[in-house]
Amino acid sequence: MAHVLVTGGVRSGKSRYAETLLPTDAEVSYVTAGYPADPAKDAEWAARVAAHRLRRPPSWRTVETLDLAAAVQGADGPVLIDCLGTWLTRLMDSWDSWDADAPDWAPRLDAEVSALVSALSAHEPDVVVVTNEVGWGLVSEYRSGRLFADHLGRINQRVGDTCDEVVLMVAGRPLTL
Repeated sequence: MAHVLVTGGVRSGKSRYAETLLPTDAEVSYVTAGYPADPAKDAEWAARVAAHRLRRPPSWRTVETLDLAAAVQGADGPVLIDCLGTWLTRLMDSWDSWDADAPDWAPRLDAEVSALVSALSAHEPDVVVVTNEVGWGLVSEYRSGRLFADHLGRINQRVGDTCDEVVLMVAGRPLTL
């Protein structure tokens, strides 16, 4: 298999499909930048996180971090990253950059993406990366929405360039590009 980028819209089946690409009996590093799942603050998000956790085989190790490059570098076996959209959101939150001018934080983002791309390129075992496909609908009326779509689109292109295969999920069906 090697390196695969799985992209698609919300609830298109990206994560579920990505999980089928790696062996259930292997020691897979499941890397996520996910938000803490506090049912008291957001029951719907907590339910999503719980559903993802329940699907993971017991041999898979969950790594929650914003430093995706270090997580990939530290993994001995296959890696599943889920997902780049959540990672970008968490980075922008941590930098308080939703309303800041891009020149203030764009170099930091570029460095993070460059480190991730280098780590992915150097990682010999299988890697599956999940991301969101953005920009197929209306352009957001909010600057933050436009920033997110623009930057995630660029991240997807850079990560896609390092992958052997890109799969687009549509209505639960994989389309290999």
